[in-house]
Amino acid sequence: MADVMMDSEQGTSAGRDVTDLVLQDILAGVLLPGTWLKQIDLERRYSCTRPEVRRALDRLAQKRLVEHVPNRGYHVYEPDGRRAREVSEIRIILETAIVGTIIQNASPADITNLRGLAEQFDFMVLNGTMLELYEANLAFHRQLLILGGNQELVDLITEIRQRTSSAPVSQWRTRARVEQSGREHHLMVDAIEAADTERLKELVRQHILQG
Repeated sequence: MADVMMDSEQGTSAGRDVTDLVLQDILAGVLLPGTWLKQIDLERRYSCTRPEVRRALDRLAQKRLVEHVPNRGYHVYEPDGRRAREVSEIRIILETAIVGTIIQNASPADITNLRGLAEQFDFMVLNGTMLELYEANLAFHRQLLILGGNQELVDLITEIRQRTSSAPVSQWRTRARVEQSGREHHLMVDAIEAADTERLKELVRQHILQG
């Protein structure tokens, strides 16, 4: 596996979060899956300090964007196609199973809240960092699952998602794909508002398989 490539022309912009700079390079394919991330190289690449690099790598490891190997360091997460496919299949089974309960439990206030979270995602598409977009996406989906009324299921799906690389890495390589995700969020809220169970099941399935 290759070490991180040096690029003397790239420096961190004032006020930019090192975490987001590393994430942007992962999404752009500058830092390929399996690339080992040497802290000294990242310091030079992003013109930042060692503590900033460590915080960035720890945050990305928590979000399953890079992987920490004890006594060796960090490398860009290397996706496992079989595992990703099987995790998607499990998520479809679990998340479509509670669609009826989500629709039954969703009050007008809940629908308004979900719509606001979908709009927050849209706002981050235009104005946020990739990390903020990632967090906005998680917030929408967590609130959707909470309406299923089973906290253990919410925790289980959250844990299952962490077995593969985070969604933005595999899915959000183009602006068109990000915008499509945003449209799908709104369509899901529309289906809940219309109490259309079959429509919501199909949207959830498509959204999970989009990558």
